[in-house]
Order: sequence, then structure tokens, then C-alpha cells
Amino acid sequence: MPAMRPSDADRRGPERSPDAQPVIRLHEMTAVILCGGMGTRLREETEFKPKPMVEIGGRPILWHIMKHYAHFGVRNFVLCLGYRGDVIRDYFLNYQVRNCDFAVDLRTGGIETLSNGIAEDWRVVLAETGQDTLTGSRLRRVLPYLRGNSFFATYGDGLSDVDLDALLAHHRRSGRAATVTAVHPSSRYGELSIHGGLVKSFHEKPQVTEGWINGGFMVFEHRAFDGLGPTDNVALETGVLEALARQGELAVYQHDGFWQSMDTYREMCLLNELWANGEAPWRIWERRRLSA
Repeated sequence: MPAMRPSDADRRGPERSPDAQPVIRLHEMTAVILCGGMGTRLREETEFKPKPMVEIGGRPILWHIMKHYAHFGVRNFVLCLGYRGDVIRDYFLNYQVRNCDFAVDLRTGGIETLSNGIAEDWRVVLAETGQDTLTGSRLRRVLPYLRGNSFFATYGDGLSDVDLDALLAHHRRSGRAATVTAVHPSSRYGELSIHGGLVKSFHEKPQVTEGWINGGFMVFEHRAFDGLGPTDNVALETGVLEALARQGELAVYQHDGFWQSMDTYREMCLLNELWANGEAPWRIWERRRLSA
């Protein structure tokens, strides 16, 4: 995910009066998740399945991302499929039987559900956006499936505890065509705390506290894609976000909390370890939400 530099320390950024239009509530919005990449740096897991289907704690990382959005009330999802999209289709087509007890009559082929299992209140659009389509054009291709003028979008390989209520409020205050969440990147090296010639603590892979990168968890207005034609094939970062930044139409929401991508086998193991130890900061759906 590309590096980015906020213009100054003002977290809120310049505000602009939003265009006059009906305000879509968060629970009415759609979250679009980019699921079409090949994940070549995680070849151990992605040779036969797309990266969003790599499991963390026994469930695809895609499920964790969707649970995060659902925690804030989002129930409408659009998944941009590409590489091995059939694996994702099969997962959701069989979601109910994967999560309940059932009996199969081998003579008739009939299925009897014995327990309700997990019933997510989600509406999921599985949209084929092409094997070789780049991320910006994947988003443009699914615009007809979206409700309202604003929508969430994120990558299918990153987890965070970002507050989506605050993100959306920030986006609306800015009045810009898009808002990206800036996060502190994870260090790929161990960090030593040294005092008096001795190592006082060692963190194998902490999140650094300086520097910002695009961590996904974006909000877009439809007009952010007005410059793309139906046959264009552009990356989100270089073909859309850079243009919006030049036009002064790209706002930033700075998130100081947890964020971690899953680009490598080592990062996959880190996320699984956090989950197994009950230390997964993104597992916010199991916390009690406090009303404002």
C-alpha cells in the first residue's frame, strides 16, 4: 500500500460545505472490498485461493473485515472478484451450511437444517471485475451496485480497529470526493529498548509511531470516478487517488490505533498469533458499543 504524507499536523484538515444531497446513514451505506489480487508475496497460501480467503483464526481475513464493518451497522457489501473468485463465490453460497448442523438424505438429496448456526444479517454482491483489472477500475465497475452517493471501500488484506463512525463524520465535514485512512506502518524488524547497556524490552514487530501510509478504509463519493471511462484500466492509487490529491479532493483521516496488512507469510502468522492469544485489536465486534 502506497506511502502518503499529510500536509500538516491538523488532524481534521480543511473543511468544505458538502454538496446539497440526502445524507445517507452509515447503516445504509455499502462497503466495497477489493478481492481480486493474486497475492504473489503470500504464494504459500494463495496458489489455490485468493488472498482474502487466507484464514485468520479459522476464518478468512475477508470475514474479519466484514465483521468490522458490520459492527458499525454496515450490512451491504460488494466484493470485487478476480483471481480465483470462484473460491469466494463458493464460500458465500455455502455460508449457511458451513456454519450449522444439517442432515443430508442421500437418496433424495434433500437437506434438513438441524441448527441455525451463525446467521449474519448481510447482503453480499459478488461482482466479477476481471482477472487482470486494476483496483481503480474494479471500483468503477461496481458503481451501479451501490446505493447512494457515498460508499466505503477497502483492501481485502488489511485489518484495523479504525472507528468507522468517526471516519465517515470526518469525510462529510471535509466535503471532498474521497477520504483515505492514514495509519502508521508496521516495522519489518525487531525493535530494542536499550538502557544502561542492557536490552530492557524487545518487540519483534511493533507498529512504528512515525510516518504515515494509506491503510485502506476509505470513503468515496461517486464523482471521484468521473474521470474514468468504461474501458480504462487504472490502479486506485496512481489512477484515482493521485489525481484527486492534485485537485484538492482527497481528505485524510489519521488513525493512531491498530493496523496490520497481510502481505507475507510472517504477517499471516502474526495475525493468527494475536487471534489465538485473545489479543486481536480488530475484534471490536465482541466489545460492547457505548451509545453516544
